[in-house]
Amino acid sequence: MPNKKIFLLSGNQLKHVHSLKQKKFREIHRQFLAEGSKLVKEILESPFRVISVYAMAEWLKSNENSLLSKNIPFLEVSEKEMARITALSSPSPVLAIAEIPEQTIPDNITGLVLALDDIRDPGNLGTIIRIADWFGIASVICSENTVDLYNPKVIQATMGSIFRVKVASVNLTEFLSSLPADTKIYGTFTRGENIYSARLDAKGIILIGNESSGISPGLTEKVTDRICIPSHAGSGSHGDHAESLNASIAAAIICSEFRRRKEGSLR
Repeated sequence: MPNKKIFLLSGNQLKHVHSLKQKKFREIHRQFLAEGSKLVKEILESPFRVISVYAMAEWLKSNENSLLSKNIPFLEVSEKEMARITALSSPSPVLAIAEIPEQTIPDNITGLVLALDDIRDPGNLGTIIRIADWFGIASVICSENTVDLYNPKVIQATMGSIFRVKVASVNLTEFLSSLPADTKIYGTFTRGENIYSARLDAKGIILIGNESSGISPGLTEKVTDRICIPSHAGSGSHGDHAESLNASIAAAIICSEFRRRKEGSLR
């Protein structure tokens, strides 16, 4: 795609952008979409390879020189044209197509790693990746049944964190089985040791289960330490209260408690 301004998308360009909204074609082309000023700014500053950019005039006015200096092909499009390709409810000023990188799977556990078992909601997955970024957790390992990492809704929910956190999709049973026998694997359950009194090590796996069914039976046996976030809800007039926390909220609370305990003084 030449570095020149045009205002009309070709049929092939339109078809290609729309195809990347589907997992099948993301896998075929090894490409994904990043949309919005913040996300595109983040990806342009990351090691990810940006293949092309579609942007409106106002955005290009401030960013065209950056694209030219990095030799990234771009097209200027009108708001009407952007509305035809957006994956959002309303068009953003810029959309980038980027290459899906090779997966990086940690071969040894030197700190904390988040492992996600069958997370199905794109917003939850994206938010958990953002949480990992906030708490300085460099790697997130997802089960093969977890929602696609490069689903546009996942990318949007990460707010750019996916360009900093190493995320991989693997057979989680095989991954956990391959770890050294002394690796701590903390499983989150509704019944487990209170996280605020449990011993927490500075390194290990934090396993977060599916939004509705929790950690799958096949992985439960891999858990070395069962932990829980205690509920302080009193019984309502009919004895009703929340049965569990949202997966991303639980991940945030757990990561916060691990980080609260300073390395060397964990107990």
